[in-house]
Amino acid sequence: MKKFLNSPETILADALDGFATAHAALVTLGSQRQFVRRVALTPGKVGLLSGGGSGHEPLHAGFVGHGMLDAACPGEVFTAPTPDQMLAAAQEIDTGAGVLFIVKNYEGDVMNFDMAREMFGGRVETVLTDDDVAVETSTYSLGRRGVAGTLVVEKIVGAAAEQGRDLASLAALGTRVNRATRSMGVALTSCTVPAAGHPTFTIGDDEIEIGVGIHGEPGRRRERLRPADALAEEMIAAIASDLGDAASGEVLLLVNGFGATPLMELYLMFHAALRVLERRGARVARSLVGNYVTSLDMAGCSLTVTGLDAEMMALWDAPVHTPALRWGV
Repeated sequence: MKKFLNSPETILADALDGFATAHAALVTLGSQRQFVRRVALTPGKVGLLSGGGSGHEPLHAGFVGHGMLDAACPGEVFTAPTPDQMLAAAQEIDTGAGVLFIVKNYEGDVMNFDMAREMFGGRVETVLTDDDVAVETSTYSLGRRGVAGTLVVEKIVGAAAEQGRDLASLAALGTRVNRATRSMGVALTSCTVPAAGHPTFTIGDDEIEIGVGIHGEPGRRRERLRPADALAEEMIAAIASDLGDAASGEVLLLVNGFGATPLMELYLMFHAALRVLERRGARVARSLVGNYVTSLDMAGCSLTVTGLDAEMMALWDAPVHTPALRWGV
């Protein structure tokens, strides 16, 4: 294993210190690095809180800032944050209008956010993201996994929160965006968890994992590597079949890298997926390409499609200023 680290035990603490210092104008660390929060909170605004295991950067801490999250709780690598972290963050960002939890559908995340909700005692609602169409259940989840579509939920709901919408309407909007969003990923290589020191799984030089999870969980099958156009065709077919009519109108297409895939290849996959969607009658009205919901050093990518209506498109376009996303400001 070759990684830039001092020790596997301190990698998260060291990284959080660097992250908070690099983006000190936008974010600050909570006590004992329990959470990352916006420097400037808006009184009377619903607080948006998410979190999960580290190793998926910039998710979630990179999306803390104007137009997205108010705080994010980082767990150890691929490990859910604790209820105490979530409770401390919720108490910090509640300025009187309540707190919305945005939770990826992994067993540990769901359980710990539920515990934090009970401990909090204040006004709180939860949006669960489960956009992965690859498998119905996996190593970490009961039901579909929450993956790159979580970014879409956080951006659209975050914009609505900046407008001053109330807790109930934000929860309903987040659920609607999640229902309009589907994703699927493929992996060319494994990832290496620093504490383990070896790849999570082995895969041949000429193989690809179809439907991989963001922790390296198995997907639908493993097969010989095929051309990008063929992979995009299968991934979009699975997404569109599950999404239904929403996949044939105006859509957002997110091509997300898993950490070790060059942008050149991600843009190639974007073009391949766009052509498949257009043949199916969709119009890619909005797009995003890059490494946003990663899996440490895994090579691979996911495709995410969100069926857009006018309201969702306007909220996607609204100004955002976070360490990982910025436009309109």
